[in-house]
Amino acid sequence: MSTYMLIMRGTDESNAAMMASIDEAMATTRTFIEEMVTAGVLLAAEGLDDPARGVVVDFGGEVPVVTDGPYGETKELFGGYFLLDVASKEEATEWARSAGRRLRAGPSRSTRLPGSRGVR
Repeated sequence: MSTYMLIMRGTDESNAAMMASIDEAMATTRTFIEEMVTAGVLLAAEGLDDPARGVVVDFGGEVPVVTDGPYGETKELFGGYFLLDVASKEEATEWARSAGRRLRAGPSRSTRLPGSRGVR
């Protein structure tokens, strides 16, 4: 088994649609999470707070510069993640596809965590 992180990105359109029907979006997300738990693949899942509450630490110069959020363009932000313990890249990809369709998310990324079997 390998650990993969599914990083969920929103678009302006998908975020607006989610906020317009937040109760439905939360119910769909809960159902999806329950399915991952039942399948035995979910290790962790979190949604992220409003980017305006974050900071950026930029190491581009000699001295790091800290800037209060919001930061970056919408396409640079992600709204949450799922950490999965799956048998293959293909299985992680299927969960990512399902998440994108069902949660009406924007593009998502599935990334393997190297050496992840020893991390819990």
